Amino acid sequence: MAFPIPLRPRPPLQLFRYRQRDELQRDLRELIDEFSGSLSATLNLAAGLDIFCHGAKRLFGADRTSVWIHDRRTRQVVLEASSDPEHFARGVCVSTDDATAPAAVAMRRVRAEIVSRSGEAVTSMVTVPLRGCRRALGTIVFDGVRVEAGSELDLLDRADELGRQLSSAVETMQLIEDLVQSRGELENTFDSIAHLVAVADRQGRLVHVNQAFASRLGRSRDELVNCPVAECLGPELVAWLAANESAGVRPEGQSPTTREIVDPVLKGQFVVTLSDLVNRDRERAGSVIVARDLTPQTRLEAEQEELRKRLTQSEKLAALGQFVAGIAHELNNPLQGVLGHLELLRATDAFPKQLRPEVQTIYREADRAAKIVRNLLVFAGTRQLARRPVSLAAVLQRVLALRAPACRAVGIELVRHYDQKLPRVQSDPLLLHQVFLNIVMNAEQAIAATERPGRIEISAFVANAGDRVVATVRDTGSGIPPEVLPRIFEPFYTTKEVGQGTGLGLAIVFGIVQEHGGHIGAANHPDGGAVFTIELPATPASARAADKVADA
Repeated sequence: MAFPIPLRPRPPLQLFRYRQRDELQRDLRELIDEFSGSLSATLNLAAGLDIFCHGAKRLFGADRTSVWIHDRRTRQVVLEASSDPEHFARGVCVSTDDATAPAAVAMRRVRAEIVSRSGEAVTSMVTVPLRGCRRALGTIVFDGVRVEAGSELDLLDRADELGRQLSSAVETMQLIEDLVQSRGELENTFDSIAHLVAVADRQGRLVHVNQAFASRLGRSRDELVNCPVAECLGPELVAWLAANESAGVRPEGQSPTTREIVDPVLKGQFVVTLSDLVNRDRERAGSVIVARDLTPQTRLEAEQEELRKRLTQSEKLAALGQFVAGIAHELNNPLQGVLGHLELLRATDAFPKQLRPEVQTIYREADRAAKIVRNLLVFAGTRQLARRPVSLAAVLQRVLALRAPACRAVGIELVRHYDQKLPRVQSDPLLLHQVFLNIVMNAEQAIAATERPGRIEISAFVANAGDRVVATVRDTGSGIPPEVLPRIFEPFYTTKEVGQGTGLGLAIVFGIVQEHGGHIGAANHPDGGAVFTIELPATPASARAADKVADA
């Protein structure tokens, strides 16, 4: 008959150690749970490691605890957290090749180690390597640990267990950070694309758009997600997208389809590329729409065309200048002969008294013709402008006084709108007079062609910047035909009957205004009729002040 062997009671010391080990394991689990909870709540590794360091210091009875993280890019270990920030400043770095740095040396080890102090120190340093699946993550360093005799292996086992748990959490957190960073970089790349990009699913709803697409629609990206494409794209593009969805997946290697579309919803002209969005099984998951805005290109082409027209205009004006200079020189010689002989006859009293007024008229008109010839030489660039501060209001007043009788005769009303304090302009008064006289006479002819009474409005004001004086001449005629408007300042271009115009009037006006550093433009007024706008540089403030002193 077998008798049961009574169990020996465990010694009290062994029971104490078992109980102490269980408590340490429980404290260890609580520390890791607290650290993991902090990471889950904040996704901030540094904040979680601060909590870890304080708990590990208390758990191991150390004077201080620090965690060093390996930076593979710089080949350094960086102090990420410490239970004693006054002793260790966060961000301290040491090279991974530094043989004197415990954190760098311990990172290459497989297990935790106790580093004994020299002399009669009663505490030791414990280093714990942090290792991931395929790479070193860093080191835990416990300073000032009191190691009891015979408990070394138990201490190192607990340190290794703590290192394994922390390594798993740190590696997971680093992977999450890498994933978030990669996603952020992809988002930034996606938003950096200047073209409009949208991704639609097979149900015709947007699943992703870049910032350029959202900005064009004036909505946020979150508002556009899950929005029907019919609300965000024009009908032509929506129909093309629907036809593409029903066509099936393109054969591999076939290029995406591209076409030019004017989209009323996106408000512009675009070159749109439509591509298939496929999953890993090569099944259609949706469509990718990339729209390149042609508006800047169209604007650039328009600017280039405008520059080409200006160059052509300048070439024509240069040719006209040479032509006018030749004619002016040829006319100047006989005119000077006429004026000289008239002056001689007037001095000798060779005319009867009753003919003297007629002779005076002949002399005055011949002198006027000579001045016009001299002005043509200025336009041709063979003579410098005789510029001086000129009152634009006075010039306009003389022009209107000259044309007032003719306007009243055909029922044309002259209306003036001048700013009270117009600065003077640096100009040759004769040339400026010729500019406005030509424009006002053209306005008279435009109103006369309608065979009904009309009105000519002349305005003069200072531009907002204060450095230019703007004058406008508007008539109530039939306006400028659209096909004529781009060519209105071209030399030799005229819409008048043969013998009624040479096409040089507005071309010469254009050249004179350009010579003065100004700008002239022509347009049709919304209420009917044509309007000419002349901008001239105002006299500098110092010149105006000197002019006022001279007037005083």
